[in-house]
Amino acid sequence: MRTSWRSAAAIAAITLTLGGCAGSSISRPFGGGEPSAQALITQARQQQGAEAATTRLQAAGILARQDRTAQALDLLKNMNDTLLPADGRVQWALLTSQTAITQHDGKSALTAIESVESIPTSDSNRQTLAQRKGEALGLLNQPLKAAITLITLQNETDDTSLNDAIWRQVARLDETQLNTLSDTGGWSAGWISLAQVARDQGGDLQQLFDAVSRWQQSRPSHPASRRLPSDLAALGDAKGRQISRIAVFLPESGPLKTIADSIREGIRTRNSTAASAGEQMPQITFHDSSGQDIKRLYAQAMMEGAQLVIGPLDKDKVTSLEQMGNVPVTTLALNYGTSDTNKADNLYEYGLSAEDEAREAAHRAWVDGHRNPAVMVPDNDWGQRVMEAFQQRWQQEGGQLASSVSYDPKGSVASAVSKALRSGRTPDALFLLALPGYARQIPPTLNYYYANNLPVYGTSHLYQGTPQPHLDHDMNGVLFCDIPWQIPDPAAGGKEALPFADDYRQLAQGDSPSLLKLKAMGVDALELGRRLPLIQQVPASEMRGATGTLHLGPQHRFQRILPWAQFKNGIPSLPTLTSSSSVNVDESL
Repeated sequence: MRTSWRSAAAIAAITLTLGGCAGSSISRPFGGGEPSAQALITQARQQQGAEAATTRLQAAGILARQDRTAQALDLLKNMNDTLLPADGRVQWALLTSQTAITQHDGKSALTAIESVESIPTSDSNRQTLAQRKGEALGLLNQPLKAAITLITLQNETDDTSLNDAIWRQVARLDETQLNTLSDTGGWSAGWISLAQVARDQGGDLQQLFDAVSRWQQSRPSHPASRRLPSDLAALGDAKGRQISRIAVFLPESGPLKTIADSIREGIRTRNSTAASAGEQMPQITFHDSSGQDIKRLYAQAMMEGAQLVIGPLDKDKVTSLEQMGNVPVTTLALNYGTSDTNKADNLYEYGLSAEDEAREAAHRAWVDGHRNPAVMVPDNDWGQRVMEAFQQRWQQEGGQLASSVSYDPKGSVASAVSKALRSGRTPDALFLLALPGYARQIPPTLNYYYANNLPVYGTSHLYQGTPQPHLDHDMNGVLFCDIPWQIPDPAAGGKEALPFADDYRQLAQGDSPSLLKLKAMGVDALELGRRLPLIQQVPASEMRGATGTLHLGPQHRFQRILPWAQFKNGIPSLPTLTSSSSVNVDESL
C-alpha cells in the first residue's frame, strides 16, 4: 500500500531527525549516500542498547520512505523502544503510528501512541500524535472515541485540516453516540447538527446540498462551515447530476431468478421507505434481462431517459461490459467481472464477494500479529478463487502461508485438518472457508490434535445468520466477518443502530438469512446508485451500508469493509482483541 504525499513527507521528516540521532558510526556506501535499510539492520545486530535501537529506528524510517511500510512496521513493533532516549521514543511512536495507519493497523498505532503520552514533547508532536490516535480509534471501529479525540484536538487548535478525519467518524455515529459526543463541548455541537442534517436527507443530493448550505449560514464560524468536509464540498458539483431515472436489469426466470427476486425486493423497499421519509426518489423501471441481448436492453433504457442502469447480475455479462470502451449509460453492475482490467470508464461493479471477505480476513489476521497461517478451502472453483484472494492479500502484507489445503466438503474433516497442521511450517492461525456443518467440526478436531489455541478466522459462510447457541457452541472463539444486517449487536450495538434500520425491520421478517443478505444488497445498490455522482466527485468517500462500509476500489469495483464477530457461548459477539506482542519477526527482511 502506497503512502500519500503528506504521509511520505512526514516519514521523510522523521527519517531526517533519526539520521541526526543515529551517530556517525553508521556505515555508508561509497560516495556518502544514505545507507541501506539492510545494512543498518545488520549493523544493529553488532550493537547494543540505545545505539542498536536507534539504528533499527533509522532503518525503519528508510523502509517507510521506500513505501515498504509493512516491513517497517514489523521492525518497529518488534524492537525495544524503551531503550531509546525520551525524544527517540517519541520519534518511534510518530513513525510507528504513521506506518501502522498506512497499513490500517489501528491497534499497533494506538499502542505506540499511548506508550509515550506521558513523555514531554513539542506541541507539534503532541498534536500529531493526538490526530493519529483519533485515526487509530477509527480503524478499531471506535468512532465515538475517535470523534471525541479529534474534536478535542480541534477545540484546542481550530485546525480545519482535521475536518475530513472528524467527519468520517461523526458520520458513523448513531443517535445515542451523537448525544454522548455533545459532552466534548466546543465545536462538537456543530458537528452533531451537521451529522443530523446529512442523515435526514439520505441520498437526495439536491436536498442535502440545500440543507448543508442552510447549516453553513447558521454556523458561519464553525470549522466545517469554513471548510466543508470533502464529500459535502463536492455536493455543489454533484447536485446538478442527481439521478432521477434508473433502469434495473434483473432476470425474471432462469437460475438467477431467486437471487434477482431478493435484490429487486430490497431495491423496492428502500425506494418506498425513503420516499415515505420525504426524499426525492428516482423513477425506477425494471427490465427482464432473462435471455435478452444486453445492447437491446440499453437501447430501451436510453429511450426511457435512464441516467443510470443497475445490473446486470450475470457475471459473464458484466465481463463482456468490461471489454467495451464505454457503456451507453452509466452502470452499476451487480456482480464482478473476471477481466483484469475494466476498460469501460462509466461501468461500476458491486456485489457480495467472498473474495472481499478473504482479503478482510487476511488483513485482520495480520494486524492481530499472525505470520504463518494455514488455509482450508473447498476443492472447487469457489474455494480456489477465495484461496487466491487470501494469498494475494497476505503476500501484499508481507507474509507467506504455512500450508494450504483444498478439502473435500464430504470427506474427512480430521484428514484435512491434519494436513493443514502438518504439511508445511507450523501455523499460528487458520483461515477457513466452510459452510456451517463443516465449520462446526473444525474446533473439536483442532482440539483433538492439541491445537485448540490456534486462532481461526472465517468468512460469513460459516454462520447461518441467526443465533443458534446449541449448534454453534463448538465454534466458541472462532472469528468471522459478515454484513452488519446479519450481526447487529457486534456490528452496530443493536438493530436500531443498523444502517437503513427501517428497511431492515421490513425485510428481516421470516426469510432465510441468505435471502436477507441479497435484500440488503438491493438496498445498498439503490443507495450507491443515487450517490454515484457524489462518489465520482470524491472517490475516497464511503457509504455506511447494510452490507458493509462501501468504498470505491481499483477498476471501479466497490469494496466492502465488514464488521467482525466472535462466537462466545455459541452467539456472535464483539471480538476479543488478540495480542501480537509475542510474534517473532525475522529482521533479515
